[in-house]
Amino acid sequence: MDGRNNRKFVGRLIFAVLTERKTVREALLLFPESKDKNIECAYHALVHYEADADIRYQDIEYRDAQDDYLEYMAQTLSEGKELPRNIIADYEKYYKGTAKPWQNGIKGFCKEFLRFINL
Repeated sequence: MDGRNNRKFVGRLIFAVLTERKTVREALLLFPESKDKNIECAYHALVHYEADADIRYQDIEYRDAQDDYLEYMAQTLSEGKELPRNIIADYEKYYKGTAKPWQNGIKGFCKEFLRFINL
């Protein structure tokens, strides 16, 4: 797949998460390996989405804002377009590729999650 098709695919994965047709874990495992900053940004946005589950449950405004943000990302990527630079910059410090965090079970998840939160 080329970069544009990868973006379209990732946009559909985000929509699948938002409509609860896929879990975040399922979507992340399907992410294409890519050095495209747009795809890496979307990957880390979904990891962040999953990590905020408790906040999303308690704060409806936060949940709505995060859903809108991911919906915008999904729409943009589904059209094969690039995300705005400011959105990419928000996640750039986390970029180390789109590793498959749960391929090695819970141990792999914990390792990736701790790396994501910089511990």
